[in-house]
Formats: sequence, C-alpha cells, structure tokens
Amino acid sequence: MSTVEQNRLSVFKTYKLYVGGKFPRSESGRVYEVTDSKGKWLANAPLSSRKDARDAVVAARKAFGGWSGATAYNRGQILYRVAEMLEGRREQFVREVAEAEGLSKSKASAQVDAAIDRWVWYAGWTDKIAQVMGGANPVAGPFFNLSTPEPTGVVAVLAPQESSFLGLVSVIAPVIATGNTAVVIAGEKNPLPALSLGEVLATSDLPGGVVNILSGRTGEIAAPLAAHQDVNGIDLTGAGDELAKELEIAAADNLKRVLRPGSAEYTADPGTHRMTAFLETKTVWHPTGALGASGSSY
Repeated sequence: MSTVEQNRLSVFKTYKLYVGGKFPRSESGRVYEVTDSKGKWLANAPLSSRKDARDAVVAARKAFGGWSGATAYNRGQILYRVAEMLEGRREQFVREVAEAEGLSKSKASAQVDAAIDRWVWYAGWTDKIAQVMGGANPVAGPFFNLSTPEPTGVVAVLAPQESSFLGLVSVIAPVIATGNTAVVIAGEKNPLPALSLGEVLATSDLPGGVVNILSGRTGEIAAPLAAHQDVNGIDLTGAGDELAKELEIAAADNLKRVLRPGSAEYTADPGTHRMTAFLETKTVWHPTGALGASGSSY
C-alpha cells in the first residue's frame, strides 16, 4: 500500500433535504445523529423545521399544475426512468438499507430489487388507472354521463418507520403515479435511504417539487402539514396510533383525504388502493343530439 493510500481520509457524505428539485440544508441548520442497528454512527441527517415543511408545500403546489397536466403516458415514462436510475445505483442502496435495518446483504438486496420493481409496477399503472376507475354511466335522459378520476393535489406522506426503502417507495410511487405531488417525511430512525432517493429523483426527469423529502422528528414535521390549508391529503402510514389520531383531527379542518395506517406487508401485491386513496372522481354531463333527418344520435 502506498503512502498516499495510507494517509488518505475518507470522504463522508453530507445528506441534505430534497425540496423543489434542490438540496437545501435544514432551515434551522440543525442535524441529528443517525446510527445503524448496533448503535454505530452513520451520518448526520438534517433536522427539518416547520419552515422546511411549509417550503415543501409551496414547492409541491407549484409543481402540481404541470405534473397533473402531463399525460399519463409521460408520467409512466418518468417513473420507469426512476427505476432505471436506481438500478444503476443499486449497490449504494443495498449498503444503506443493510446498515439502516440491520439486514444481511442478500436480504437488503431483495428489498432494493423489490423497490425498483415497485417503480416499474406503478409506471405501468399510470395510463391504466383511469380505465379501471372511470367509465360511462347509464342515466335516464338524453345525456352522456362520463366519470373520470383526477388527482387530489398536494399529499403529505409519512413514510413507514420500519421499512426504510421498500416501504418508502411503496407509499411515494402511487401518490405521484396518479398526478399528485408529495411532501414526504422520511422514517425518523432510518432516513438515509430516503434522502439518497432524492438524489435519484433529481436525475430522473421528475420535475422539481413533485416529490419533496424531509427528515427529522416525524411528529414535529407532520403536525404543521396536517393542519396546512394547502395540503389536500395525508397518508398516515408512518404515524403511531396516538399521533395518527391527532393528525386526523387536524386534517379535518380543511377536509383532507386521509389514508389511515394499514398492513405493513410491503412485499405483497400492492394492488390499487394506494392510488385510489388520493383520486377524486369528476363527472361530466353532455347532451346527446340528433344527426340529420334519419334521427340517428350521438
């Protein structure tokens, strides 16, 4: 080993938030220690403040028009691009997940592979969910009556505490696949895979602001999001029973859509329920009319 190699210092990674397509530090400048399953120090993660949460909502709202107005096919292409970029950084995420959750390399690899596949799953659903949830309705009268799903808006997502990457992807992907934008609170104990995901999203053609990732104390960040008048929905997956109840009460103030904590089996078939949880149905009436003397109608 050369003298240069012996004297070389490791370059530690600086983890930052992901807000509006950029990588700011916490507004307060605070950080907190993240350790592995054995208590060994891994990194300092940003400790987000209420101001960071408000900034993330502003970014998500700004991005909503363009993202919800994009074609479903285009959204699917972008989600598939996320999977491509993750595949290229697979080893990094295997290491981070193994350290975060105390898993063997083989088990962490399985988690990361499943997360990559989950992006592909939802990429395929972007232009199909409207066919499942929409349709023509039979009505009594000379009208076409068509129902079609539309995104709810800005959704606050409390990522799972126990599944730092597969669970994280399982709650983010369905929200944005249907045209919503998201403010995500990473798991409090294991936020590093989530913060690294922000780096992938930034290079995956996803417009800035569509996904915003915060780290810190879940209860501290979630409270202002649940009460925020410009947040339209909240996924309480990462909240305990007591916190979930408090947030649900706060969310009622502007009639947010609320997805309560449910099954934590993220390796199972995800189905469509996480997509439909943050969709609203728009119904359009259009009069039918006669075409020509024959009386044929359209």
